[in-house]
Amino acid sequence: MADPISKRRFHAALLAAACLALAGPNNAIAADASQLGGKLTPLGGDAAASKDGRIPAWTNEAQASEGWAYGKLRKDFWKYKADKPLHSITAANAAEHAEQLSPGQLALLKQNPGFQMDVYPTRRSCGAPDFVAENTRKNVSAAKMGEDGWSLKSAAVPGIPFPLPSTGAQAMMNFKMRYHGVGTDFPNGFTFVSPRRGSEDWIQAGFEQTMFYPWGKKGSAKLSDVGNIEYFTYFSYKSPAALAGQALAANVLLDNPSGETFYYFPGQRRVRRLPAYAYDAPQIGFENQYLLDETIMFTGTLDRFDWKLVGKKELLVPYNALGVYDFKAKVSDLVQKNALAASARRYELHRVWVVEASVKKGARHVSPKRTYYLDEDSWNAVLAEDYDMQGALWKVREGYLIPVYETGSCDVAAFSQYNLPEGRYIFDFSTVGAGVDVRWLTEPSGERMKAPFYTSDNLRAISDR
Repeated sequence: MADPISKRRFHAALLAAACLALAGPNNAIAADASQLGGKLTPLGGDAAASKDGRIPAWTNEAQASEGWAYGKLRKDFWKYKADKPLHSITAANAAEHAEQLSPGQLALLKQNPGFQMDVYPTRRSCGAPDFVAENTRKNVSAAKMGEDGWSLKSAAVPGIPFPLPSTGAQAMMNFKMRYHGVGTDFPNGFTFVSPRRGSEDWIQAGFEQTMFYPWGKKGSAKLSDVGNIEYFTYFSYKSPAALAGQALAANVLLDNPSGETFYYFPGQRRVRRLPAYAYDAPQIGFENQYLLDETIMFTGTLDRFDWKLVGKKELLVPYNALGVYDFKAKVSDLVQKNALAASARRYELHRVWVVEASVKKGARHVSPKRTYYLDEDSWNAVLAEDYDMQGALWKVREGYLIPVYETGSCDVAAFSQYNLPEGRYIFDFSTVGAGVDVRWLTEPSGERMKAPFYTSDNLRAISDR
């Protein structure tokens, strides 16, 4: 593992460079809604190509070839499926590419000599439906943060609240409110946790899960009319035996950290409310490798941290990683001992917003400092880094962004998290080996697209073990 002092120095250099980038001409555009869809993409990214041309100009082009339908492999129908790697990065040549790598990526490459990043041509595949673009334009004047500085008070939805952010909290709210339809459904998914050192025993938990975003309906609505909720979720474990039958129903609010989480324990045959099952509470069943708010890069309210918008940076990030969502692949081919197979991961050079989180005075968190890297074209978190109480780099997360053919936008569902001191990693929201794809829903239909499904009474009624 890299020396913590040198890593902190590099981190400081990264932030300084990002601050310079923030002051540059591409980011000096006035907060004017008319720039959206012109100098800026509809969601607020810089539409222009980078100076060296490695990042092309953004164009609103269809990314799927004709003929895709749910149940077919997404990667087989992507417009650029024939792309070949430009080069590969390993521990041996990481220093040559340090300017385009985050501190976490450099540490991961140094610690894991077999880790390889295949770099492909940059494809700016993230667009937005017209109604999302129009709501985003409205939000330049309509969206407001709460007086507390971290909650969302008002916005036109579905749309990006702050396409021209001035604070880190606004940028993170864009991440939380990115468009991914009204729901995502995993009929069959997996969470993998690699073995402890000296062991060969993996944790492989099978589950079904649905996430419902009531503000994601097509058209335009006021957040105040829809309800200030980020999402409802339900999951139930199918395996292993120690977890099978456990189930959860929860909601995450945009203006209140309390929310409600209900958990069904089959051994007790009862549903319990878990008010403390949030923030840095370890998730049940994963040997303290996985905190609640690490889910899909970050989940939960923003209230425990101060969020600093550092600036923009050109980084090599996971992008168009459709191979990670191959539900027909063999687990052993893709989920390998120290990382996902390099053939499944894909890295491209993109501009990302750098947001630094520091735990508030009087608050607590096992990771008091975090850094998030948000894709400028979609507001997805594509990288994240957590630091421990001593200020040393602890965890590195990669979000595997893909164009979602159902929604016309991009999303991150599957992600990996590397625990550097312990040499273990997590791969969650995986459909590898599942035999069935994750589905993005654009129209509300069925009981799971209604709020009453996510109550304690309903959880008790549908839990039968």
